[in-house]
Amino acid sequence: MIYPVYVHPGDEQHAHGVIVPDFPGCFSAADEWDQIPAKVQEAVEVYCEGEDMDLPAPTALDELMNDEQYKGGVWLLVDIDTSRLDTKPTRVNVSLPRGLVAQMDRYAKAHGMTRSGLIRSVVSEVLSHS
Repeated sequence: MIYPVYVHPGDEQHAHGVIVPDFPGCFSAADEWDQIPAKVQEAVEVYCEGEDMDLPAPTALDELMNDEQYKGGVWLLVDIDTSRLDTKPTRVNVSLPRGLVAQMDRYAKAHGMTRSGLIRSVVSEVLSHS
């Protein structure tokens, strides 16, 4: 499905900043323009992973172009492979030391997350480096 993506161009010292407006809070960065589609796909996959949500329809580019928060950058249309998005959570049972669970809960609360969200983000980060 083709989604509009806002890019704030980088320079010699900064990556291109990428925002996917139809997935609020979903963003990425790429050093090279040709990396942007893959970075967007990865960001949306992580965004949707384990979320019980319906996929949003792409917003019309005309509507987004008039939004003041998207000034100074450029728009790209990126084909996101929605078949790779897993938006249905799967329940798992794990055993962890009580002290570690308490630490996780404090961290998650302080960062506006749930325990499941924290575990999901940490596991995703570890697996992205394997």
